[in-house]
Amino acid sequence: MSTRVIGVDVGGTKILAGLVERGGAVESHRETPTPLGSQAEVLAALDEAVESLRDERVVALGFGLPSQIDQRTGTVRGSVNIPLDELDFRTRMSERFGLPVEIDNDANAAALAEHVAGAGRGAPNMLMFTLGTGCGGGAVIDGKLYRGWAEFGHIVIEVDGLPCQGFCHGRGHLEPYVTGIAATRIAQELFGPAADSYRLVRLANEGDEQAREALAGIGHRLGAGIASLCNVFGADFVVIGGGFGVAGFDWIAPSALETAKRDALDSAAATLQIARAELGTMAGLAGAGLLAFDAIGN
Repeated sequence: MSTRVIGVDVGGTKILAGLVERGGAVESHRETPTPLGSQAEVLAALDEAVESLRDERVVALGFGLPSQIDQRTGTVRGSVNIPLDELDFRTRMSERFGLPVEIDNDANAAALAEHVAGAGRGAPNMLMFTLGTGCGGGAVIDGKLYRGWAEFGHIVIEVDGLPCQGFCHGRGHLEPYVTGIAATRIAQELFGPAADSYRLVRLANEGDEQAREALAGIGHRLGAGIASLCNVFGADFVVIGGGFGVAGFDWIAPSALETAKRDALDSAAATLQIARAELGTMAGLAGAGLLAFDAIGN
C-alpha cells in the first residue's frame, strides 16, 4: 500500500487538512473552523484534524502555519492572526503522534506547491503572494524554497501609513492595502456599507469603472511590494493566489505588473511575469504535504 502524509493548512478562519500523495496531489481533505480563543484550543483542533485522517499509510505530518518560525528549533515565535506563540510546535506534534513532522509558514507552503505542481512549475526564481483576509508570501530561489519568515505582507510600503491587521502593531505595511479586507473597506467607501470585496470584483467584471479603478489601485500598491522583493531576491516570476487575489486577478495584475516593472531593477523587470495561481484553496494543504515528504527525505 503506497504511503501518504497528512498536510495541514492553518489559517485565521479555517483549518484544512488532508491526505497528500508524493507530487502534491490531495487524495481527501476536511475543513473545520479555526478556534481563536486560546493556544490550547488551536492545538486541540489540530490534533483532532490529524486523528480524523490518520491511517496505517500515513508516514509523516506537515503543517503550514500563519506564523514566524525558527526553523533551527521548530519553534513558533509568533503569529499574526491566531493565538500561537513561543511554542516548540515541531517537537510537540512529533511526540504527540510519533511521526516525523515538518513545519513552515503557510504562505511558504503554498509557494512550494505552486512551484512543484502549479503556476510556477519550472520557474527557478519565483515569488508568491496570497491575497485573502491577509497577505502572505513565499519565495523559491534557485529552485529551492526559501525557509525564512517571508512575511511579505508586512514589508513597509508607506511610512506612517494605515494600521496593519490582526495582532500586528505596525503601520504602512503592504497587508492593509492589498487584501480582501482592504478591498471591502474600499468597496464600502464607494458603494455603501453593504458592499464587500466580492461585490467589488463582480462590479468590475460587469464593467463598473469605479470598481475597476479601485482594483487597479490595489494592484498598484501590490506592484510596489513586488518590485521591492524582486530587487531583494532576484526573482522574475510572480504568482498571485488566495481567494481575493484569484478572483480579482484580471483587474489587479495589469497595474501590479506595470508598477513592478517600473520600480524593479532592470535585470528583473526585463523578464518579469505575473501569473494567476492554479491550485486554488488546496495550495497550502498540498504544500504542507510536500513539507511532510521532506521530513522523511522524499
